[in-house]
Amino acid sequence: MLQTVVIVVHLLVALGLVALVLIQQGKGADAGASFGSGASATVFGSQGSATFLSRVTAILATVFFVTSLGLAFYAKQQADQLSRAGLPDPAVLEAPARPAAPAVEDVPALEEQAPAPSAGDVPQAPEQQ
Repeated sequence: MLQTVVIVVHLLVALGLVALVLIQQGKGADAGASFGSGASATVFGSQGSATFLSRVTAILATVFFVTSLGLAFYAKQQADQLSRAGLPDPAVLEAPARPAAPAVEDVPALEEQAPAPSAGDVPQAPEQQ
């Protein structure tokens, strides 16, 4: 139950973090305010939204890291419980081996197909006189 709550909080914080990063202005956007583009008259005051949004982003980033550590802790506990229950580790399980292809010696030769002659069996061309 607690793991489900941590997952939900983790997802909401991740979405909020992405939204806050997309809302924030880049460093180059402040240069426009000095030339009268009107960027200084924002909802957050003449200083801009940098301090408020950066603080909220830092708080959400901290919560995101804490929930990530919590989820890693839960995953480790579940892996320990599975190993104590006698179940094999899923990373160690292997896929069943495929049957090997028959060796060349096991395949019977066709009657029409004669074995290839070796170097000593090759007839020499008759010499011309």
